Amino acid sequence: MPPVFLPKIPIMELNLNGGEAPKRITTALLLAAGTGSRLLPLTKDAPKCLTLVSEISILSRLVDNLRQQGFKKLVVITGYLNASIEAYLGDMCKDIELEYIHSSLYRTTNNIYSLWMARSIMKEPFVLIESDLVFDQSLLNEMIYPDRIAVSGIKDWMNGTTVTVDSNQKVIAFKGDTSPLLGVVKYKTVNIYSFSLESWSKITKRLDEHIQAEKVKGYYETVFSELVDEGELSLEAVSFDKKAWYEIDTLIDLNEAVKLFPVSLT
Repeated sequence: MPPVFLPKIPIMELNLNGGEAPKRITTALLLAAGTGSRLLPLTKDAPKCLTLVSEISILSRLVDNLRQQGFKKLVVITGYLNASIEAYLGDMCKDIELEYIHSSLYRTTNNIYSLWMARSIMKEPFVLIESDLVFDQSLLNEMIYPDRIAVSGIKDWMNGTTVTVDSNQKVIAFKGDTSPLLGVVKYKTVNIYSFSLESWSKITKRLDEHIQAEKVKGYYETVFSELVDEGELSLEAVSFDKKAWYEIDTLIDLNEAVKLFPVSLT
């Protein structure tokens, strides 16, 4: 029987004995360096995160979600058409502190390299988000505390990395894809994570090893997987099945996302 995802009581509410409990995270790291080639021609002259979903850009939706959750700082790893992203955010983020790191090697590297570039600038717990996601704002409610991973039950449209979890909703292992595995219940990773400084320290050390070995075209999930297997990283799974979300990689994905997030009539 697959683990049951129960609603989580915020950590601060569990602190009944006067001890210091983890605070809500108010810093986000957004990876937005890619070219979005699978969304051509929409991304010919605009970065992927500025793609419109029912007349609202992916980036605008993300920033609005962060704002509603009380985030105070946003760090963005840019690459392709970085000036467009900076101009766009500069116009809309008057109440959120912005910092940028530009990856000049964005055409020849992958997200493991983008995450590695943030190794020095991230000095507080943070939420890691990919810039091609649209999701209901309430889904972040349980992700604003450290060392969590957003997951979803596998649907037909999904592909990519999955995880298995135990009865306490802790990640046991990362798996390579969404294909069925006899006797094993997999969950799709949503590409949203939260990290404590302790976990981030372990992650950055392992990222250094991969980059020094010139594994710049890989995925950061490889690092997370290694650390989980070694018992060095503990992540609690948070279900994103309660409300709508979608990862937009292709024009087909975009059409499906529009169905989930139609034009607001208000």
